[in-house]
Amino acid sequence: MKFTIYGKNMHVSEGLKETLKKKFSKFDRYFGQETEIYATFSKEKNFQMLEVTIPVGKTILRAEEKSEDMVSSIENVVNKLEGQLRKHKTKLLRRNLEEASKFNLEDIEDIDESDELQPKVVRTKKFAIKPMNVDEATLQMELLGHDFFVFLNGDTDDVNVVYMRKDGNYGLIEPTF
Repeated sequence: MKFTIYGKNMHVSEGLKETLKKKFSKFDRYFGQETEIYATFSKEKNFQMLEVTIPVGKTILRAEEKSEDMVSSIENVVNKLEGQLRKHKTKLLRRNLEEASKFNLEDIEDIDESDELQPKVVRTKKFAIKPMNVDEATLQMELLGHDFFVFLNGDTDDVNVVYMRKDGNYGLIEPTF
């Protein structure tokens, strides 16, 4: 595995990098040597935060954790990623996707289907979509009290999504073809 480690508002020491690599060594059997792991350490007020992204084929595994201690953040991220791998294995086995070959999943224990509630689409909503700009879409989102809003961008004629970020700002999702 190849690590790309960043520090945001902090310096990442060699000891912290080694701790991260040691904790992630348990994933060696799941991923190949060419798999890249992007880790971003950051410091916000009293919290130490770790965000890890692992792109594997068409799938992206991502985990984020905040705590007062960076080592516990690393452990919690590892636990979250293990859970995501288990869940992903179950889905792949059900669907028999070709992408299953990208993972070495025989080492991950199976999940009982009775233990896991599978989410399903319980409601479909259709709505008329009209062209608007990003400012209008954010206003409409606020008026509706939603966390996101799908709209037709009048400037680009593409379907976009505007959403509320955790920091209180807005994000915009634009498709690329």
